Amino acid sequence: MSQTNLEYTNIINHCRDIFIKKTKDYGTAWRILRPSSLTDQLFIKAQRIRTIQESGENKVGEDIQDEFLAIVNYCVMAIIQLKEHNLDKLDLNENEALTLYDKYANEAFDLMAKKNHDYGEAWRDMRVSSLTDLILVKILRIKQIEDNQGKTIISEGIDANYFDMLNYAVFALIHLSND
Repeated sequence: MSQTNLEYTNIINHCRDIFIKKTKDYGTAWRILRPSSLTDQLFIKAQRIRTIQESGENKVGEDIQDEFLAIVNYCVMAIIQLKEHNLDKLDLNENEALTLYDKYANEAFDLMAKKNHDYGEAWRDMRVSSLTDLILVKILRIKQIEDNQGKTIISEGIDANYFDMLNYAVFALIHLSND
């Protein structure tokens, strides 16, 4: 397994472990959220990261790694909410939630592997602050698409932007773990 695949898998496994623990604590209360509410939650997380990066000051105490981990998990939740139209019930049992988590985390991994090949691991030469900015751009794009009732003329859809944000957050976490 390549170094990137191993590092990526380790980060996703850590995010999955957090997802499992939060599911035990809260159930699947997030299922009540519309994708647009999850987009706003992602905005809050990314904006906090940027503020800390720019100011150098963290008054809450939670580090930015925790925020990037949350971005990964909120992206998975948003993708589930967006793609799983056949789910009528709000409460999923732990196995159902994990099955969906794994399905979309694996889809994100496959997308990362393809793009990573084509871009020659360019993300490795990027700054974490640039990855933060790219996440914010994707959030603003999603908000515009949501305001357009999900319609685009030429651009990727909402789900593609969630997948990209998830992967950018994993890349940022790999950078931060190697510092």
